[in-house]
Amino acid sequence: MAVQTMKDLFLHGIQDVYYAEKRIVETIPKIAKAVDSKKLSEALEHHLEETRGQIKRLEKVFENCGEKAKGVECPAIDGIIKESDEIIKETKDKQVLTAALLAGAQAVEHYEISRYGTLCEWAKLLDDDDSYKLLSETLAEEKAADKKLTDIAQKDVNRKAA
Repeated sequence: MAVQTMKDLFLHGIQDVYYAEKRIVETIPKIAKAVDSKKLSEALEHHLEETRGQIKRLEKVFENCGEKAKGVECPAIDGIIKESDEIIKETKDKQVLTAALLAGAQAVEHYEISRYGTLCEWAKLLDDDDSYKLLSETLAEEKAADKKLTDIAQKDVNRKAA
């Protein structure tokens, strides 16, 4: 897709994050199964359900733009997921593996926070209030998920791994 206008850029961003969310839905169950922390596994399962809702919101944003929902390859999210796959294969200590996978989950959250924050601003600039509201809701969920992961890391997972 040739990006010529701000609307094109916004649409490309939506396609990027749509692809990322779909990949995340595929990956969370594997990560939740690999970790050795009930709190972390439960947090991941909860966020999996949120992510499914975020995909539905993105589909509404596509509708607002008069476009069909479709993703474009996102090398950033693919790289984070690939790194997690490698860590699962290479790390034998379950506590260390759990800490590493939690860090990877936070990398995903940080990526999403940056993307949704940008998309919110672009929606405002494009006077697309409906999309802004939808994207803001997702941004708030991503920030809350990151905070929850930080709490689990600091109070449980990282201490056990150390």
